[in-house]
Amino acid sequence: MNDRVDNAAPQADEIQSCDVLVVGSGGAALSAALAAAVAGLKVLIVEKAATVGGTTAMSGGAVWVPANHHALAQGVQDSPAEALTYLRASAPEGWRETEDRLWRQFVQSAPAMLAFLERHTPLRFQLTTEGDPLDGNAGGKTFGRMVTPAPLRARVLAGASLKLRRSPLPHVYTYQEVIGDDPYHFPLRVALRLSPRIIWRWLTGARTKGAALITGLLAGCLAHGCRLETAARVERLDYTPERGVTGAWFSRQGRLTQVNTTQGVVLASGGFEWDALRRSRHFPGAFDYISSPPTNEGDAHRMAEAIGARLAHMDQATITGALPARYEGQRYGLSVFFQYEPNVVLVNRHGERFTNEFTFNLGEVLDEREYPQGPPAHLPAWLISDAGLLWRAPLLLACALRNPGWLRRAATLEELAQRLNLPPAALTRSVARFNQFCRQGVDEDFHRERSVSHANGDRRFHVGLRAITRAPFIAVPFNRTYLATKGGPRTDEFGRVVHQNGAIIPGLFCAGVAMANPIGSRAVGAGTTLGPNLTWGYICGRTLAEQARGEPPTPLAEEA
Repeated sequence: MNDRVDNAAPQADEIQSCDVLVVGSGGAALSAALAAAVAGLKVLIVEKAATVGGTTAMSGGAVWVPANHHALAQGVQDSPAEALTYLRASAPEGWRETEDRLWRQFVQSAPAMLAFLERHTPLRFQLTTEGDPLDGNAGGKTFGRMVTPAPLRARVLAGASLKLRRSPLPHVYTYQEVIGDDPYHFPLRVALRLSPRIIWRWLTGARTKGAALITGLLAGCLAHGCRLETAARVERLDYTPERGVTGAWFSRQGRLTQVNTTQGVVLASGGFEWDALRRSRHFPGAFDYISSPPTNEGDAHRMAEAIGARLAHMDQATITGALPARYEGQRYGLSVFFQYEPNVVLVNRHGERFTNEFTFNLGEVLDEREYPQGPPAHLPAWLISDAGLLWRAPLLLACALRNPGWLRRAATLEELAQRLNLPPAALTRSVARFNQFCRQGVDEDFHRERSVSHANGDRRFHVGLRAITRAPFIAVPFNRTYLATKGGPRTDEFGRVVHQNGAIIPGLFCAGVAMANPIGSRAVGAGTTLGPNLTWGYICGRTLAEQARGEPPTPLAEEA
């Protein structure tokens, strides 16, 4: 294979130069840009969309950071070593052999990342009430590892003509208010109780959740001299085996710009879930929705692969069920965990219950395959309940009214099964068995009554067992919705991309969900997308700064 890609290079309409080029403008990208810029490097951020912030701007803003300074200040006993124990205990079989050095780097760097962001941006983080959802695993904590940004006024970006990517749900509440007050179940009550705060935020232009996170990161990047180009797609890397990556090319409105870099390129442009061909190769079978920006088309994967980068974890993703919505004129899924209701079961295409509906990593179950790289074993799946659910979950009812045909209902379970093309006997048997478990208070098949740990700090989760008896009976599709794929170029513990031959590709770095993420489909907390993404961006920026000073990367601390 000839990795050289600079032959017959196109004619540039413009040439720019910088020390570091960052591809993307989400949390990982801006964290990398900030770390490099604070060290004195000239940074150019290139964003494909006309808006800034990527999937991070649309998110709830939950960030998992073990051993962070806010927790330690409140007396929480935590350490990188305990977090590493938790990661090792929670990971899929075999992952420790390939990911342990990256886990060690993450737990050692995450606390420093959070303190760094608070020093160099207007961001301030607050602890949430959540604990580790897998707290039965060694090293888990019941409190202290989850943080979220405090509301931040948009005026910190005064003078910057930038438009943030909007969220499909209004960011009027903070993440803690969502999990602590539960506006999903009690929208009017919560809105009235919190109306003074909401009005004040509207009057002052304060942003919350992912929008606050991006606002603060952008403010820090701009204050430290980063330049930003939007509506510009990076199309190829400048690379030779002798020199490595020395820049890249981006296009905007038919014009080509060549960017020459002195230190490197950071790929942080999101996942590949909108690349239909690559998605179908690694995630065959039907799905319901995609819950990320349509610009997440795997640009980083394509460019890195073109110069011989090793790709890994391409079958990993953050997967959930979702409610139907529209975003930028396209079908979109709202990930709001609406299955956490006591009178709900999930059944597979055979009409049989196949999982604990309250398991934290439900997406991993939805994506179980009949065989490696094969079709899903359980799908299509259906959420089955009764009329009581619509009264308990007004957001579900609103989605049903706005999307005719999405929710199916019938007077009997037999009739419902026929409408779903399920075996009627199997569906009625599955519901009858669940109802028997409700009467005795023990789910003999999946022990759902024990799944309460990740609901302790989140009032949206209405756990328990309640029989499904009240007609009409209802069903909604519950298949895979992709929030982000998590496979990509393999990196070392310093964020440097690895070639297929095992060597480091000089000048190429990768972070966030664009990389072969060391925490894949099996999450260890609600914030284990954003927390690691921010940390890997910080690690890339730190490594670039050390490289510019002629220093080797900071070595991993030895385990005690």
